[in-house]
Amino acid sequence: MAKRDYYDILGLSKSASASEVKKAYRKLALKYHPDKNPDDDVAEDKFKEAAEAYEILSDSTKKQQYDRFGHAGMRGSGGGGGGGHHMNMEDIFSQFGDVFGGGGGGFGGFGGGGGGRRRRMKGADLRIKVKLTLEEIATGVKKKIKVAKQIQASGVEHDDCSQCNGTGQVRRVTNTILGAMQTSSTCPSCNGSGFSISSKPSGTDEWGMKREEEVVTIDIPSGVENGMQLNVRGEGNGAPIGGVAGDLLVVVEEISHKEFQRNGKNLHHDLYISFIDACLGSSTQVPLLNGKAKIKIEAGTQSGKLVRLRGKGLPSVESYGNGDLLVNINIWTPKTLTKEERKTLDNLKESSNFQPETGHGERGFFDKVTDLFS
Repeated sequence: MAKRDYYDILGLSKSASASEVKKAYRKLALKYHPDKNPDDDVAEDKFKEAAEAYEILSDSTKKQQYDRFGHAGMRGSGGGGGGGHHMNMEDIFSQFGDVFGGGGGGFGGFGGGGGGRRRRMKGADLRIKVKLTLEEIATGVKKKIKVAKQIQASGVEHDDCSQCNGTGQVRRVTNTILGAMQTSSTCPSCNGSGFSISSKPSGTDEWGMKREEEVVTIDIPSGVENGMQLNVRGEGNGAPIGGVAGDLLVVVEEISHKEFQRNGKNLHHDLYISFIDACLGSSTQVPLLNGKAKIKIEAGTQSGKLVRLRGKGLPSVESYGNGDLLVNINIWTPKTLTKEERKTLDNLKESSNFQPETGHGERGFFDKVTDLFS
């Protein structure tokens, strides 16, 4: 089933501010929270759907990517199931510290009373560039990339933090003229995780983390554009025990092609023909990304003529069909001539048929492209 538009889910327009996004999400989260709708699968799905929309639209980078490319720009961010974007309940509850206040668990009477939940540390995101040929962009491709990142070393042992007794929160009671006041804050010893490391291998940091290369498979959809960023969820730096890994941000870098120039979905190719073929007409082949195509050169073809091959360009990243291949015909003028060739051309030089026409009204390249698509 097609994914719903994130703005439609939250009932917002694309011009919505960050505060409007947060307000809309809070309203839906309160309405569909599992504690308020026990054993209601439909409500739980709507709860997760709203959280997913909020996660994307509240992040300026992800929002910009979504506004430009839609759900295709989020591909690879979900882990499994064909590259969609998915969230589990732990991911969703981790948002509540920002949206509802408190340390990140319950809110307003739901989910345990606010602030009693351990903080789930998240590893840092990583950013890499992946170079792609136009042929790879045309079909989509799986890339296996070595990524150096922080991971949790094997053999790490842990206990509940002794300062907060595993809650992730420390509570302080202050006597005031109004009576005893209790406040909670993130435990400084465990950074809110609730854990302390009791044993770790050598060569690791205080949290038992080490740097290591891992091979990550990235599923890149067809039609991506230069500079587009794909979000591969959970493939960034790892986090200490009890935490979640960051994301891997993959920036597309398009490799220049020797035959084609790209303009969105369309491809441009410069074809050079001889003066003789331009006069008499002929047929020739032009390259495609996956083969060749035959085109006819009409007699009397002028330099700069555009031939349009429909559907021979690149696919749309949003699956709206393929672009076209625009062939720009150029007449090749030889730089040197033999005596016989020069004599033949001299005999034709005075012919009125070989004199350029004045006021022929030839239009420029971009005007011709506009004509083809109008």
